[in-house]
Order: sequence, then C-alpha cells, then structure tokens
Amino acid sequence: MKKTNSDGRGSAAKGKAAAKDVDGYLAGVPEPARSTLQRVRAMIRSVVPPEVTEAICYRIPMFKYNGILVGFAAFSKHCSFFPGSATVTETFKNELKAFHTSKGAIRFPVDKPLPAALVKKMVKARIAENQREEGRR
Repeated sequence: MKKTNSDGRGSAAKGKAAAKDVDGYLAGVPEPARSTLQRVRAMIRSVVPPEVTEAICYRIPMFKYNGILVGFAAFSKHCSFFPGSATVTETFKNELKAFHTSKGAIRFPVDKPLPAALVKKMVKARIAENQREEGRR
C-alpha cells in the first residue's frame, strides 16, 4: 500500500498541528481512540488492493482508490468512519442501526470499533463503486 501526503482542510483534532501522514495523525490521538482507530485501519488494509494509498485529506486519514475510498477520525467523544458514499450507508442501514449515522459518517465509541465484518463489507462496496465510476470515465 502506498502512502501519500496531502494538505487537507477541516479539523478532526482542533488546536493541533495538521498531521503529515496517517501515522502522524494516529500518534496525536489519545487512547483509547488511538487503538480503536488502529484496529479500524487494519480492517480496511486487510481488504484493499495494493495500489490503494493512504493520505491525510481534510485533516483526517483517508484511503484513496480511483478517488476517495473511505476515511476515519477521532473526535473528543466519539470516532467516525466515513464511507465515502451515501449509497454505502443506505445499503448497510440495517447493520448500522446501533450507530449514529448520517449520509457521510458513522459514529462509534472511542473504545469500541465498528464490527470488522461490517467495515470490510463497506470498504469492498466502496471499491466496487469507485471501479464502476472509473469505468464510466
């Protein structure tokens, strides 16, 4: 998996200097959120193709594959997974009932990541979406 740097906007950790890469972002996240996000990152990495890149976009970790794939971040009272598509949130709405969701984000506790099987299914769905979009260009 390739790593890229990006100057994003927005803030997942207000008052902190923007991280240059995902490792730097995670180093600045307090426990237990850091361990939780490291587990989410590992879940994502386990299903993405080798050409996927990691970057900081909008001041949060993102995976890129034919555009933005998914992202994650820590906030003061929760963590979020950003599925990159409202379609994914809608597709998995029954499995996401226990979480606070919006079109662009899924919140979960700082000390408990989303279920691994669900993260992997959402990432695979996003890969398929991005591949379809790339084929239309």
